[in-house]
Amino acid sequence: MSLGVLGGMGAMLAITGIFGMAAYSVSKRLRELGIRVALGAQRKEVLQAALGRPLKLLAFGSAAGLFLGILATRVLAFIVYQATPRDPLVLAGVVLAMLLLGLLATWIPAQRALSVEPSILLREE
Repeated sequence: MSLGVLGGMGAMLAITGIFGMAAYSVSKRLRELGIRVALGAQRKEVLQAALGRPLKLLAFGSAAGLFLGILATRVLAFIVYQATPRDPLVLAGVVLAMLLLGLLATWIPAQRALSVEPSILLREE
């Protein structure tokens, strides 16, 4: 039970960090994204520009987490009752859950960037 609570708290902390990084990245590029929209870029293209770097970092972090998780299987098998080392279902489930939560955390700032009026962004200094 306590491992589940700690895991949930760790996931919340990770998602908060991903959201903060994505929001900061989008806020720094808000003027650029506004110019793209003003020049007639498609919504899909602007969304790809806003999500590009955060999604690359998310993929790299997921791969690193999977690698470190595989390295720590003996410790996890000792701690978790009836867990087999390198349980593919658990590893795949954790990576998939974190990828989906990370995608949601990066999607929200990107949608905010698309909802801002380009004329307001171009007037700001």
